[in-house]
Amino acid sequence: MIVRSWRGRAATEKQDAYPAHFRGAVLPELKRIAGFRGASLLRAETAEGIEFLVLTRWESLDAIRAFAGGDLEQAVVEPAAVAALVDYDQRVRHYDLIEEA
Repeated sequence: MIVRSWRGRAATEKQDAYPAHFRGAVLPELKRIAGFRGASLLRAETAEGIEFLVLTRWESLDAIRAFAGGDLEQAVVEPAAVAALVDYDQRVRHYDLIEEA
């Protein structure tokens, strides 16, 4: 399994906007893609505001390609997400899942 990680940052006063977008738009889209195996949305308060970490789990690079296109490390950030965030990673990282308990 492959884990794709991405981070976005939001102002404290808009901390609920990205989770709402994630639940309402991102997850339904991901669930339609063959090879998608799950997602986690994590939140941390920082001195600058709120940081979100999105971890998606995929069966293969081909499954990720169906979501991200040819440049697998390019972040996929919809306009509604851009509006909810003050900053976000342009590139993502991929990790091979070694063990999960």
